[in-house]
Amino acid sequence: MDEQADKGNPHRFMDSVLDDLRALRQMLEQGRIESGPPRIGVEQELFLVDDSWQPAPVGPQILEDNRNPRVTPELGRFNLEINFEPLEFRGGCLSEMERQLNESIEELAALARVHGARILLAGILPTLTLSQLTARNMSPRQRYRTLAEAITKLRGETHSLRIRGIDELMVKVKTIMLEACNTSFQVHLQVPPDQFPRYYNIAQLASAPVLAAAVNSPLLLSKRLWKETRIALFQLSVDTRRPSAYPRSSRPRVGFGDRWVRDSVLDVFREDVTRFRALMKVESTEDPFEALSGNRLPKLKALNTFNGTVYRWNRPCYGVHQGRAHLRIENRVLPSGPSVLDEVANAAFYCGLVTGLTQEHEDVTTRISFAEVKSNFHSAARSGLNAQLNWLDGETMSAPDLIHRRLLPVAREGLRHRGVRDEDIERYLGVIEKRVENGQTGADWLLRSYSRMEGDRRRGEAQVALTAATYQRQTRGRPVHTWPLAQADEGGDWRAHYQRIEQYMTTEVFTVQPEDPIDLAASIMDWERVRHIPVEDEQNRLVGLVSYRTIFSFFIRRGGGQRKMEPVRRIMKPDPITVTPETLTVDAIVLMRREKIGCLPVVQDNRLVGIVTYRDFIEIAGTLLEQQLRAGDQGRD
Repeated sequence: MDEQADKGNPHRFMDSVLDDLRALRQMLEQGRIESGPPRIGVEQELFLVDDSWQPAPVGPQILEDNRNPRVTPELGRFNLEINFEPLEFRGGCLSEMERQLNESIEELAALARVHGARILLAGILPTLTLSQLTARNMSPRQRYRTLAEAITKLRGETHSLRIRGIDELMVKVKTIMLEACNTSFQVHLQVPPDQFPRYYNIAQLASAPVLAAAVNSPLLLSKRLWKETRIALFQLSVDTRRPSAYPRSSRPRVGFGDRWVRDSVLDVFREDVTRFRALMKVESTEDPFEALSGNRLPKLKALNTFNGTVYRWNRPCYGVHQGRAHLRIENRVLPSGPSVLDEVANAAFYCGLVTGLTQEHEDVTTRISFAEVKSNFHSAARSGLNAQLNWLDGETMSAPDLIHRRLLPVAREGLRHRGVRDEDIERYLGVIEKRVENGQTGADWLLRSYSRMEGDRRRGEAQVALTAATYQRQTRGRPVHTWPLAQADEGGDWRAHYQRIEQYMTTEVFTVQPEDPIDLAASIMDWERVRHIPVEDEQNRLVGLVSYRTIFSFFIRRGGGQRKMEPVRRIMKPDPITVTPETLTVDAIVLMRREKIGCLPVVQDNRLVGIVTYRDFIEIAGTLLEQQLRAGDQGRD
């Protein structure tokens, strides 16, 4: 997509898309798309974080200093992407990929340091909060504004998102910025045009076991969700469908697909054009048939623009490289991180497995149903190595058993078939083997580390420690299966943990309604050991606050006889003073002192989302005092 996106006539744009499809069909019939040599390529998405391990929205400033044309913006100002030249799929391509990744990340890290930022590879950044996912942190590039406007126009101003895992996340948003929570490591595999259906179907089959071994995104907005939460989040964050009175069979723009490919790559493109509206439009000055008649290769700009807004997890792509047209499969399944070595190992497993299965099987569609393959994909995303996966001819195995017993040998043979160096095969597939043996994916490391800190550390402090520990370990270049669990004290400067209310506010809030009996409020306070209860109306709007002191005074005045008959509205304080999640801690403390109040309900869009009390500040102060005293003791030693 270019900067002129959405300035074209929508009807003319779709005419151009249809012309491009006809031109592509002609190229396929005339054999004008190359069959080899096969190539592989990657795209590295990444986060920018500051010294406090929070998202650093300095991407545009870094791009102003950058001279590498392959570094590009992403949706969030705290994201960037690096694109790499494709490599011939043979010899030392994997070690060369690792070298180029490390070199490019180091160069970009040097630019980031100038702006007080660091590079972090993570599927989802643990320290992200909703207050950071607003329009002010969206990339200034016009194409992202256009995309946001198009999606909002189709689905409406407010969008609900719900994901269930160990915890449950339920939020309403008015932005597509939740997509900026995701960063991926995308792998491109060039395939012969006449064998595209075979390769593509096998790529779909291979995605689940590869993902099960690669999961790295279990935390989102303080919630423990899927092992690879990116899969659910991306689909929901850019979903353009509206709920209807009757369940229509409409497909999300982000998805795995619903059926096998039978004839050619045109099956996929035609299906997507049939199902989805264009979100971005460009004026195409190219006549693809004129280009073909002049013995030139058309760029198929309109088709590629349309295809760029349909987010299949295995997306077919047409391109022209060094004067030759090609087809490739863009695998969007793999997360960024945990380390560059882990990423290249994931790429090696995926490319080797697809190649090996293609050598072994003429047609996998007769040996497993598409529904089973799609079910595998979502099971792997939810459960990682704990998933049970369906395989060929009705076999069902645990993900570790399937990978060890069946798939790693196939991937090794696939890489050997391409002439990849033996030492590289053993290096990268050895990482996958050890990761599966140890049962420690990036997601498992994060969840175990988080659980270790959860009992005695506040949410924000644990998230900062996880982010800092991830950075320290990945910069050493070691694979995740060797990482020791994160420690709470790795978060460094304590100020990062408590800057804003949302980092430590209590989100499990006990509430009552105005007509509820006072005795109910008193009982909840007694059972849950809380001193303040917000009062909500039937639309979940905050209308009052009841304190322990107020209830105690009421009982003293009335005695025990009539309290069951009195409604909460008689004693609640109406329209209590509130703060928002992004309120600075110091401002909240000043407010509570000035108003002489013991708690602050936290409200977003007129809805109660949390609460902070003086008890929270006392606990924080105790933690910080302990840290300061320990630091002083260490200094004297």
